[in-house]
Amino acid sequence: MEQTKNITDKDIQSLVGNLLRAGVYISMVIVVLGGIIYLSEHGSEKIDYAEFSFNKVSLKTVETIFANVLTFRGAAVVQFGLLMLIFTPIARVLMAVVTFFLEKDYLYVLIGLIVLAIIMVSLSGGFAH
Repeated sequence: MEQTKNITDKDIQSLVGNLLRAGVYISMVIVVLGGIIYLSEHGSEKIDYAEFSFNKVSLKTVETIFANVLTFRGAAVVQFGLLMLIFTPIARVLMAVVTFFLEKDYLYVLIGLIVLAIIMVSLSGGFAH
C-alpha cells in the first residue's frame, strides 16, 4: 500500500524560511566575492569625492548587470549579489503562489499574482515611461 504525505502549513513555513535564509546567504557570498574582486581591480586608485557624475555609472539596468556579471568585473558581481537579495522575497511570493495553487486556494493565488504584478511594474520603473 502506497502512502502519500500531505504537505502541512508547517512544512511550507519551513520551506519558505529555508528559501529566504539561503537567498540571503547566497547574496552575501556573491557580494563579498564581488567586493574582493573590485578591491583587487581598483584598490590602489585615488578617488575624488568632491565630484560625482552619474553618467560614469555603467551598471544602471538589470540587463547590463546580467551582461557584465559573466566578465567577473567586481562592480557587476556586487550588483548581481544585490539583485539576488532583491529577488529573494520575490521568490518567496512566487513560492506562495505555487503552494496556494497546489492547495487549490485560488483567491490567494490571484492575490499573489497581483502582488507579483505590482512588484514587477515597480521594478521596471512603473507606468512613468
